[in-house]
Amino acid sequence: MTESLPASPGHAPTIRQSGIVDVTFGPDVTVVAPVNLYGCAIGGGTFIGPFVEIQRGAVIGARCRVQSHSFICDLVEIGDDCFIGHGVMFINDPFRVGGPARGRKELWQATRIGDNVSIGSNATIMPVSICDRAVIGAGAVVTRDIAEPGVYAGNPARLLRRL
Repeated sequence: MTESLPASPGHAPTIRQSGIVDVTFGPDVTVVAPVNLYGCAIGGGTFIGPFVEIQRGAVIGARCRVQSHSFICDLVEIGDDCFIGHGVMFINDPFRVGGPARGRKELWQATRIGDNVSIGSNATIMPVSICDRAVIGAGAVVTRDIAEPGVYAGNPARLLRRL
């Protein structure tokens, strides 16, 4: 059983509400709440599922589908006609200094996803570039650029077959 303690004077938490703030939407976008979308751009005809967070500076192309529980951070650009499965995580801090950047945005790196890319559920995408027409398998961990259309899976993700 958890006991609730009163807040100490001067130690009240900072509470920020999730929601949709300062987002540029194209036409015919569907968003299923609850979501946390702020300072991003979402192209026309795109679907955003529930429990998705898209951070400031991220760009989602037209006619994409972002399934529930996915996290798209700053410096991520996703092309047109892409599918992002459930629970996909994008990473912009590769711990270049041996640990978290701790707010030092200059240590973050960008991710670029081409057009017609499908990313399976629970994949993790490090700061990389993925070419057009790639398929990333469920649970894959993409640690290197993908320059050739194909099916990639595993940890680290490897080419299984060319498309």
